[in-house]
Amino acid sequence: MPDGTEAGRGGTEAGPKPQGARTVVVTGGTRGVGAGIARAFLRTGAHVVVCARRPPDRPVTAAGRTARHLPADLRDPAAVTALFEQVAHEYGRLDVLVNNAGGTPFRLLDAAGAERHARVIALNLVAPLTASLAAYPLLRARPDGGCILMVGSVSGTRPSPGTAAYGAAKAGLHSLARTMAVEWAPAVRVNTLVLGMVRTESAHLHYGDADGLAAVARTVPAGRLAEPGEVGAAAVFLASADAAHITGADLLVHGGGERPAFLAAATVNHDHEEPPT
Repeated sequence: MPDGTEAGRGGTEAGPKPQGARTVVVTGGTRGVGAGIARAFLRTGAHVVVCARRPPDRPVTAAGRTARHLPADLRDPAAVTALFEQVAHEYGRLDVLVNNAGGTPFRLLDAAGAERHARVIALNLVAPLTASLAAYPLLRARPDGGCILMVGSVSGTRPSPGTAAYGAAKAGLHSLARTMAVEWAPAVRVNTLVLGMVRTESAHLHYGDADGLAAVARTVPAGRLAEPGEVGAAAVFLASADAAHITGADLLVHGGGERPAFLAAATVNHDHEEPPT
């Protein structure tokens, strides 16, 4: 979830930047998955801007390069507009927008009123729409085409008990990206990274201590949670020339998904291959 206030001057760099390298904006890019994505783009030589309401505890760095932090509250349309105006002024271009900012606390539906659930939807669905609309004029101006990446979730593809508003927002985000890809083609490609569980610095808040993390990891066919850098590698691919004909797509980054619970509950077929469905 992004931290801080409105868009404004921030970071340590100032003035127009060289025009050769791509410029990438990663929302919520100061920690966790967002920082992993930012580091992956830094390794490609891109200028990377990470936006969140508060600066990172430590600069986001990779390959001897540092991401620029610009403060912005992504739920404030005026702040978002100011953010991309500043990017345009200082970098002269925008090649990639990664809509990563988001998140939710665990909250059962009847444990809060509609207003609180609406805030979750605003952060996880409305904010990416707001950022995409603000970035679109810059992205469509790129001669080789711009790119938007949505960071989705498996929570948007199946029931999401305890995080219902988050799951609904992510389902909407997946749909939004597919429609955006059609409306904005061929100038801007739009794709979604559909994430499963990722091992970040806050993973213990969702899954518990080391034993809890290990137990959760065993439910993933790949046998472990994803690392933020692996999500970053997938983002770099989708934003690259190698993915030039990929738009409106969902890339599943979930280690094989989730083994259906009924298989463990069944009293037969545990010792041999499951029958085809």
